[in-house]
Amino acid sequence: MSLKRKIKINANFSMASMTDIIFLLLIFFMVTSTLVVPNAIKVTLPQSQKQTAAKPQSRVIVDKNLNFYVAYGRNRAKQVTFEELTPFLIEQREKEPEMFVALYIDEQVPYSEVVKLLDLANKHKFKMVLAARPQRN
Repeated sequence: MSLKRKIKINANFSMASMTDIIFLLLIFFMVTSTLVVPNAIKVTLPQSQKQTAAKPQSRVIVDKNLNFYVAYGRNRAKQVTFEELTPFLIEQREKEPEMFVALYIDEQVPYSEVVKLLDLANKHKFKMVLAARPQRN
């Protein structure tokens, strides 16, 4: 008496679901990596106990060699002179009237340079926030 199975077992392995998962992971990592804006300019920020939760649209970065950089949104920072800061910030305020500017100033920058930037902000009614790194206990 011969017993036969009605359902034949297929010994093939399908990689289709595995490739779907790999492509989904690839897309996920590509999207999340574009959300992170690397700060390529080396600036050692002073320490502070409080941090601001708001994300600024414009950034002014001053490194220890007194080089000025500006960036808007997720754009990369470009180097400018101090005289070019005002036109850049006025142009950005025309695009976004409620914008505020984050100042990333190296802790070795003389205080007089910080005062010049704050005076510029006061003169043109820019809203500015000084960025700092969290204080470690």
